[in-house]
Amino acid sequence: MSTLADTPLATDFPCLRREGIVYLDSAATSQTPQPVIDAMDDYYENHRGTVHRSVYALAAEATELFESARDRIAAFLNWPVNCTIFTKNATEALNLVAYTWGRANLGHGDTVVTTQLEHHSNFVPWHMLCEQTGADFEMVEVDDEACLRLDQLDTLLAKGNVKLVAVGHVSNAAGTINPVAEIIEKAHAAGAIVAVDGSQAIPQIPVDLGELDADFYAWTGHKLYGPTGVGILHGRKELLDAMPPFLGGGHMITSVSVDEIRWGQLPAKFEAGTSNIAEAIGLGAAVDFVSAIGMETIRAHERDLCSYALDRLAERSDVTVMGPLDADRRGALVAFTHDIAHPHDIAEILGSAGVCVRAGHHCAQPLMQRFGVAATSRASFAVHNTRADVDAFVDALGEVRRIFG
Repeated sequence: MSTLADTPLATDFPCLRREGIVYLDSAATSQTPQPVIDAMDDYYENHRGTVHRSVYALAAEATELFESARDRIAAFLNWPVNCTIFTKNATEALNLVAYTWGRANLGHGDTVVTTQLEHHSNFVPWHMLCEQTGADFEMVEVDDEACLRLDQLDTLLAKGNVKLVAVGHVSNAAGTINPVAEIIEKAHAAGAIVAVDGSQAIPQIPVDLGELDADFYAWTGHKLYGPTGVGILHGRKELLDAMPPFLGGGHMITSVSVDEIRWGQLPAKFEAGTSNIAEAIGLGAAVDFVSAIGMETIRAHERDLCSYALDRLAERSDVTVMGPLDADRRGALVAFTHDIAHPHDIAEILGSAGVCVRAGHHCAQPLMQRFGVAATSRASFAVHNTRADVDAFVDALGEVRRIFG
């Protein structure tokens, strides 16, 4: 059992104080703890001002809170502060890379490689980019356990024309933890850069970007107990320096004249307009929240819950789990199909019992197509969950069987 097993962390989350709620949808959007709400309220109530533009006290205080959040976020993942860019979410971060780096560096004869595990946000932008630039689009498939076939990646890299590999760190649909360090090493040896979608990894497992050595790493705040409307792009400085801006406007410039526009320094170059100030401050507080618990502790706790859920689901002959059956190889979620009930029916029946799970294709339709299903049901775990929550979830599946016979 993990060290969080007997800790009533649910009391830190206002929404979970409602009676009868078993929240198992953190892979979609995590609940927000009180310290994050307090940090955002403090900005609005005591330090409301714009950032980077004025010298009066409120604006100076707001700027300090905003940039202090960036400092802590960068330190949390061991990445340079000026190469840690605030975006709207991970989708915008990945589109930023596709639009700016991609258009400047890809053309006929080049190849972009992504995988069958990807969330659409790390699949669709690259597909669009290849259509626009004439580059080739290739996809690494998965085996029956939803693990990447790295032999296919090796074959593609051996051709010598792969410019970029796009891969998720942890699959939101199958739970698979990908060997991203190995993939990055392979890609770099072949002269390719790597863009990693870390949206599911950052809330669940310890990540050291300095050690990982990815070229771009994107994630979103609302899965790390932070607010919606804020994400992060970590990029390699030499690549960011060479890339054109994504959006034009205020703050991202050094000077503007009729004859010439000079771009601002990093990270301002990619943060046009007024930023999501309160949301960035809230994300800094979310990093403080998980740092105080410890990512190793969080991983141990959620691995225990995932292992327990796999064991409980194995008791049911009407359920088929997608992804690796070893909790060490997967993140804190279980996705499954039922022999007679549609995932949406399952979600509705469980929801009527207060058990909140996700149903659908999880923005991962290529993976659904690989396994011949239109959708799955998914339960995902967080720091506030307990084994009792897993029991409530699995026991509610009995009601599904009763209704559908």
